[in-house]
Amino acid sequence: MSVEKFLRQRAVNITVGGSYTLHRWYDAKGKPRTLACRTTRVSPFRMIVEVPVVGRIGDRISSYFGPFGAFEGAISDTMHRGFLLELEMTRARREKLAEQLTWLEKKQKDPSILEQRRELRIVPVMPNSMLTLADGSLHPCFVIDMSPSGCAVSAEVQPPLGMPLAVGACIGRVVRITRTGFAVKFVEKQSKDDLERLIVRAQPKSSAAA
Repeated sequence: MSVEKFLRQRAVNITVGGSYTLHRWYDAKGKPRTLACRTTRVSPFRMIVEVPVVGRIGDRISSYFGPFGAFEGAISDTMHRGFLLELEMTRARREKLAEQLTWLEKKQKDPSILEQRRELRIVPVMPNSMLTLADGSLHPCFVIDMSPSGCAVSAEVQPPLGMPLAVGACIGRVVRITRTGFAVKFVEKQSKDDLERLIVRAQPKSSAAA
């Protein structure tokens, strides 16, 4: 199915963070790479997922989202920094997912819950940004969450601990390696009101993936 057709179908516009693994993609040690991702639209049959590495139509995907659990499936269509994932599951699992989606949609509309989330962490509306490494090279990245003192990032590149870099316009160093990426501590604490403007940066056309 195409993304365009899916957007015309009944589904829930819901943002849930998770992780995914491309079955054909490995790191330098030959192990499958796991990266961060998040849903933007979900139905009991498929979901649109924003990701740092898109993959190709037909690629097999293993994914995990806290409220939903683990999923297996394949990419049926791609878009800029995202793909449409066809979910493979039993009928009983689909029925359970439909119930979860209804509950989560109501929960996300609760103003008190939204306010609590904003206090705990800041999740950018648009998660895609650019990394500038010490050698001046640019790499697209996915901002998992952020705060005035730093951010969590997932990307195809894996800079080592201590490496200086910039996420968007914010300069910092890698202070922790995680299962889905790495954490960056900023050299200077940023204003909470300016975070999204400073961190989120569009990918230059010249470095766009083919």
